[in-house]
Amino acid sequence: MPVARFAILPLALATAWPLHAQGLPKLEPHPAAEATTAPAWTTMMARDSLRPLGTLREQAVVRQQWLEKRMDTVLPALMRKYNVDMWVMPMREYNEDPIFHSLVSPTTFAARRRTIYVFFDRGAEGIEKLAFGGTDQGGVYKAIRSSKPVEAPAAGSRSNERTAELWGDDQWKVLKTAIEERQPRRIAVNTSRTWHFADGITQGEYTGMTQSLGPELASRIVPAEGLAVDFIASRLPEEEVVFERMNQIAWDIIREAFSERVITPGKTRTEDVVWWMRQRLNDLGLQTWFQTSVSLQRPFSGDLVLPNPVIQRGDVLHTDFGIKAFGLNTDTQHMGYVLREGETDVPAELKATLKASNILQDIVTEELKPGRTGNEVLAASLARMRAQNIDGTIYSHPIGAHGHGAGTMIGLWDYQEGVPERGDFPVIPGMWYSIELQATSPVASWNNQRVRSAQEEDVIIDANGRVRWAHGRQSEFHLVR
Repeated sequence: MPVARFAILPLALATAWPLHAQGLPKLEPHPAAEATTAPAWTTMMARDSLRPLGTLREQAVVRQQWLEKRMDTVLPALMRKYNVDMWVMPMREYNEDPIFHSLVSPTTFAARRRTIYVFFDRGAEGIEKLAFGGTDQGGVYKAIRSSKPVEAPAAGSRSNERTAELWGDDQWKVLKTAIEERQPRRIAVNTSRTWHFADGITQGEYTGMTQSLGPELASRIVPAEGLAVDFIASRLPEEEVVFERMNQIAWDIIREAFSERVITPGKTRTEDVVWWMRQRLNDLGLQTWFQTSVSLQRPFSGDLVLPNPVIQRGDVLHTDFGIKAFGLNTDTQHMGYVLREGETDVPAELKATLKASNILQDIVTEELKPGRTGNEVLAASLARMRAQNIDGTIYSHPIGAHGHGAGTMIGLWDYQEGVPERGDFPVIPGMWYSIELQATSPVASWNNQRVRSAQEEDVIIDANGRVRWAHGRQSEFHLVR
């Protein structure tokens, strides 16, 4: 990535990652990344190695800016794309809609009692953003609370002249008044039989809303579906630089985990490596969205390797690892190899297994194009895979605000003929994917035992529909020497 791109970073992010020209050491590209992949962060690094993504306060400033821009740019375009002039999202504390964290500031962790978010398209005036029961989220919403006077205090008790926010149905009355004043034609709510991301309204909230609105207004309710899915899936160009950095950190942790600095053959167990990786994340002030896994394949053992085995020389290693930060998620699967005594490199036959999954990665990324459905991408990719005699499986998924993110599926491990309904949605520009797949190959020196090369790398589809690796893709095994 050209250094010039960093000129547009918000101040907090630029402060967290000062320029290499200021005298800080540069980060080198991962040695297992292909030479053709331009390292995005070779000229920048965090000022504090224990805060590779800046402080929580700096992150919050950046995330607030992202929220404001999404509301001003992404939201209007999507409401008009789906012909929705009002979008209503009621929810209650600790039972939030899946879209909740895409709507609020990074300092808001839960809805307030009952909170109803309302978006109304006023045409040239833009999208009106209302929060009934919640806060203004740093000025993003106009906050309106249903309240009533507190009863007069009893004689001799302390006076209280404040108003009391209601827990009950008065929020619905405020919503009904707002709808009657604005007279929307189509009122979208998050209900869906297909998309869990678009099915956030609970039965109780739906019943309360429709009963309050009455038959005529309730007849205008339509499912949000595509609007909700696309809003969660859509990513800003400003977020890409952070996502790239997160992927690099994931690579660096895996590289160290799959090395002699962490693994002592004959002593270290796979769960030791798992917890080293988890602890490393915690020490860096980062989180994960799923439990890390480390597994191995061993010559002449087939599937008979016991749980939590001791790692031995000659083992093929695999990890599935994700990072959560900035309200974003990564997902990475890499392969490793434990050198035998006297070996200096991975045997050629094992290199061929990784090459097969690399070819399959190329196929999927070439077929991944905005406008195509996930099932179309899957069918085209599998046809090319079979034409090249690769024995593989494709199960790629969107990523971003969630690890298994909103958007069309490109296969599931047990749905290689296509994913019903959830694979029929189109890929959109400005979303991210985890290219997750595997290729299995017989290895002659292992008595033709089949070795599985399972890989997962994140890609960015930019606003123009171009696809690129978020950091790179593994083309060489990590080595334990």
